[in-house]
Amino acid sequence: MHKILPSPPLSLALFVVWLLLNQSLHAATMVFAAILAVVVPLITQGLRPAAVRMRRPGVALRLAGIVLHDLLHSALMVGRALLTRRTPQIRSAFVEIPLTVRDPNALAVLAMIFCLAPGTAWGEVSLDRSRLLLHVFDLEDEAAFIEMVRTRYERPLMEIFES
Repeated sequence: MHKILPSPPLSLALFVVWLLLNQSLHAATMVFAAILAVVVPLITQGLRPAAVRMRRPGVALRLAGIVLHDLLHSALMVGRALLTRRTPQIRSAFVEIPLTVRDPNALAVLAMIFCLAPGTAWGEVSLDRSRLLLHVFDLEDEAAFIEMVRTRYERPLMEIFES
């Protein structure tokens, strides 16, 4: 079974997303969703990092809640700043964040968090994975932002992927 479905969660996600995008439960749509759910993980198998072994699912659920809260908060703050402040009042900056986490899966999740969050953009991670460069739309306190990243995202990711 592992040869046909190398990543069952990815297959399930592809199947569900295809049905949602098409907004249909028609037989042809479901057959095509099943084909995608089998074929895409097979052809992208070499692109994925090492197999994911989630060690603390409770921490993962708590992190998901934190991320959803932060995404909503960030969207509201960016929207408010765009609507109420002039461009010179917005303090955009690049921030270099020292990283402790090294697991490629954890770094991939961290990248997704920052790519989804309004007001942040992933710049790069150093070759040795020790530093992350982020662009922040409106940075008030660099040290506080770095500490927030470390406590809210990096530590839980280390618990989930590296413990």
